[in-house]
Amino acid sequence: MSRHPDFKTVEASRPDWSASASFRYTKTADPNWTPGSGANGLSGAPASASQHIAIDPYEPGRPTTFNYKLLISAITPRPIGFVSTRSGPSSTSTSDSSSGSTGEETFNLAPFSYFNVVNTDPPLFALGIASPLAAPKDTLRHLVANGECTVNVISEHFVEAANAASVDAPPGCSEWAISGLTPVHDCAAVSTPRAREAVFAVECRVYEKDGIREFESRAVPGKKSGCLVLLEGLRFWVREDALNDERSAVAPEVLRPISRLGGISYGRTTEAIELPRPVFERDVGMEAYEKLVKGKKTATTASGATE
Repeated sequence: MSRHPDFKTVEASRPDWSASASFRYTKTADPNWTPGSGANGLSGAPASASQHIAIDPYEPGRPTTFNYKLLISAITPRPIGFVSTRSGPSSTSTSDSSSGSTGEETFNLAPFSYFNVVNTDPPLFALGIASPLAAPKDTLRHLVANGECTVNVISEHFVEAANAASVDAPPGCSEWAISGLTPVHDCAAVSTPRAREAVFAVECRVYEKDGIREFESRAVPGKKSGCLVLLEGLRFWVREDALNDERSAVAPEVLRPISRLGGISYGRTTEAIELPRPVFERDVGMEAYEKLVKGKKTATTASGATE
């Protein structure tokens, strides 16, 4: 018996989706902020007024699921890698196909919120998969078999379909069919399809020979708990109306990206602020910096605090 209330009942009590919520830029909370000013005051109380609790992730009696719930609720918002993979050998393999599996090729589609871009040249993406190599999820099994995938970015206009692809479907069932999304088999460097509905997608291959790393559990020594997959981007796909003239940026008002929060929550991106990266000589200066350091030391000494 589920401990959670019926979701449709809970959802029915909430406001309707705001289709009129357009992407916009606003000012920062404190447009007049200056170096050394610290927090902008939105919290309503000084940082010293709140106490922090230290948590040992391996303290006696603490389930590892608590760490999972804590991390996904705190490390937010997280980009979602909507990963398309296929069974079968690598598209670059020169071996006789008759030596491989004789089963029909299958295509998998799954969202992962342990995902991010980590390098530009070469374009590299980190993908965390919560399964060991000995008992891999379909995505991991396919990446081990052929090293190929496409990573799609989830937008508002297909968030329900993308969520449906996280279903615990039995082997042989296609998440493409369950989601209703459209696989497009036109990738240039890999043989996995991209999602036609995605505004942005990347053709990827597992990065070199050490691109998959397996982790051992700290809570249960000897148990493998998950894998990190490093993916190299080989080709970008961008919907034309989202791309600028020099093909160097994607418009957020067109992309309308969806992120993951804690629990079963997703996030929309409907507002943004812009903050130029400061230049030391122009925006701080050595003389002002030395005054800031001296003032910080004086305040620390006066309060008896230690850094």
